[in-house]
Amino acid sequence: MLGTIPIRIRSLSLRMMPIALVGMLQQLVLPAQEVSVRPDIRSKALVNQLNLVQPQVVKIYGAGRGQVLESYQSGVIVSADGDILTAWSTVLDIEGIRVVTSDGRRYEGRLVGMEPATELALIKVDVDGLPHFDLDPKVSVDIGDRVFAVSNLFAIAVGNEPASVQRGTVLSVGSLQSEQDRLKTPYRGEVIFHDCMTNNPGAKGGALINLRGQLVGLLGKELRDERFGIWINYAIPASVLHGAVQRMRSGQKLEIASTTVAKNPVSPEKLGIVLLPDVLPRTPAYVDRVLRDSLAAQAGLQPNDLILFIQSIRIGSQRDVEQAFSQIEYGDRLEMVVQRGTELITVEIRP
Repeated sequence: MLGTIPIRIRSLSLRMMPIALVGMLQQLVLPAQEVSVRPDIRSKALVNQLNLVQPQVVKIYGAGRGQVLESYQSGVIVSADGDILTAWSTVLDIEGIRVVTSDGRRYEGRLVGMEPATELALIKVDVDGLPHFDLDPKVSVDIGDRVFAVSNLFAIAVGNEPASVQRGTVLSVGSLQSEQDRLKTPYRGEVIFHDCMTNNPGAKGGALINLRGQLVGLLGKELRDERFGIWINYAIPASVLHGAVQRMRSGQKLEIASTTVAKNPVSPEKLGIVLLPDVLPRTPAYVDRVLRDSLAAQAGLQPNDLILFIQSIRIGSQRDVEQAFSQIEYGDRLEMVVQRGTELITVEIRP
């Protein structure tokens, strides 16, 4: 006698499905004999198309955070000379990012751009002739379109194994803006809601493609509606990706280039910030304490925040913080991007 297959629903926003129906579907059990594969997934042309996409998706390994946050995710190649687009996360909080292509080759990647507002990052590997996606901002999807999510879900692929492929449907195209109070993400732009179960470790940064193998979106990070406890599967559309890549290629500063010293420079002490003891060659810029009623406290900075950017300058250590502060006049507007858990937070300080 055949068994049963429990169906776990971990997606959709409430605008697309009533709460009662979500609860009912979470308990749904279907007889195994009723589960079948649609003819299109078996078609030779579709299989060939999916095989062509595999070399354009990479596995990314980096830092993580102990046993809480995973140290792996996915990325998509967007140029023949080694540009890789992915989602910003703690995985990239390390100098030695490891990138593994579909044929098992391993490369050292370096972070060349990051955009806090979209939570996207651009990695570079020094290799030419890579198969890649063409970022076409005109590629779009409609409700009901068939899509496929290609990613290193759960790190099943560690070498030359193929990335996981999930079949799904576009549920809606809308904005995260209306969910601002319930979703822990700084991105408030347009997204593609879909029913591929990508809200799991390793999937973020993977590809959402259409039946023609075109990149229609980049899989977003794990995102949960805190009010109703519903996980949301989404992708950032190609139109947004195209602009972000152009900006990161041309304008994002990642190193401290200026040597100009301010006459009255900012300092952690003046702002009320106490960093962790600087005991390593490159001690991460973690906030240990924020003094009560200080400028930093008024701006919302919190203990355990990790400083990633100061005035768009990439911060890799506490010494970078000191150098960046030394170039900013006390009294000028100061903007920092910090990582708080899995979130990216912009903190603006006005002395």
